[in-house]
Amino acid sequence: MSIATARTIDLHAHAVLEETFGTAGEHGPELTVAEDGRPLFRVGHYRLHGVRYRGSPFMDPDLRIAAMDRAGIDFQVLSPNPLTYFHFIGAGDALSFCRRSNDTLAALVARYPTRLAGLAALPMQDPGASIAELERAVGELGLWGAYVGTEFGIGLDDARLDPLYRRCVELDVPLFFHPAPAGIDGPPAWPPLDRFDLELLLGFAAQETRAVATLIFGGVLDRHPDLDLCISHGGGAIAFLCGRFAEAAHKRPWAPQHLRAEGEFEARLRRLWFDNHVHSEAALDLLTRTVGQDRLVLGTNFAGWDQPGEGRAIEAPSWLADNARRLLRK
Repeated sequence: MSIATARTIDLHAHAVLEETFGTAGEHGPELTVAEDGRPLFRVGHYRLHGVRYRGSPFMDPDLRIAAMDRAGIDFQVLSPNPLTYFHFIGAGDALSFCRRSNDTLAALVARYPTRLAGLAALPMQDPGASIAELERAVGELGLWGAYVGTEFGIGLDDARLDPLYRRCVELDVPLFFHPAPAGIDGPPAWPPLDRFDLELLLGFAAQETRAVATLIFGGVLDRHPDLDLCISHGGGAIAFLCGRFAEAAHKRPWAPQHLRAEGEFEARLRRLWFDNHVHSEAALDLLTRTVGQDRLVLGTNFAGWDQPGEGRAIEAPSWLADNARRLLRK
């Protein structure tokens, strides 16, 4: 088997790498056992209780492959853990972590070339260092692109990121965006999101929707017409809000002139890519009708709390794998 013949290709699958622990200075990360005997994962002042990373598919590649077989997933492209993007810490510590993460991930996937590939972590608070690490990760380590957060103190449409976007095009690799929980190493979450896991359930969707709006309204896709960007979780609420955003593009005084004509916002939306990890057939149907079948790829958040179809094989149409091969240039 290889990605060329894989029937199911999962592009939303995070890995936790033992070798990266302690490589971000005082921010860790660190995996220990709490007083109650449950696992404790520390990132800076953030504590995650009760998630079993060690001895699970997150950290053991043989357990991952076995779980993939049970789920009917032929190939996975592994990405950094969103808890450890480290986009708001000192650039030196962030780069230290990213380099170790990329070295370790590249070595891991090289052991399973017919089942696994990897995407690079980047220190996005330093665009110049991100370019250098992307070049190293792709050119020297053989990773297939990069996977970063949606927020890092620099707007996604900021001119400081244009050289990174140009380099992605020159290297012919995609760039993936996925939120991180607010307050791990950056600004805290909006207080009303503290209850009911709303930072995870609603905050992530808000970050993804904001990312799509910024990329389109901010002109990123017009400045970089050959750039391939993929947003997690179906782009948050963008399928539901597309009509409202398009109306704003037509009428609001701040909207760019080139977006004012009928269909211009929608045309740019259909140039982005989205994973289909949206949890309901109705949502997926709306997303597909809004962005087009040819812009979707399979995503599972594999081994995470919301992995679909846990305990049974995932049913995915073959065109999702074909789309993944186009996005990944494979």
